[in-house]
Amino acid sequence: MKIEVDPDRCAGSGMCALTDPAVFDQDEVDGTVVLLEPSPTGEHEKAAREAAHLCPAGAIRVLE
Repeated sequence: MKIEVDPDRCAGSGMCALTDPAVFDQDEVDGTVVLLEPSPTGEHEKAAREAAHLCPAGAIRVLE
């Protein structure tokens, strides 16, 4: 699994960072998504998929 994020699409809702703070964070200046782990494994795979599903702006993409 690989995760891609698009900070330009990000609305800064923070759902990703709340869902899995080991994989996602938010920029301190504008609140946009910051990808910490582009290839999550184990329990973080499920959480990353959930974060992508919950993202209101569609800024997170999961590649298998």
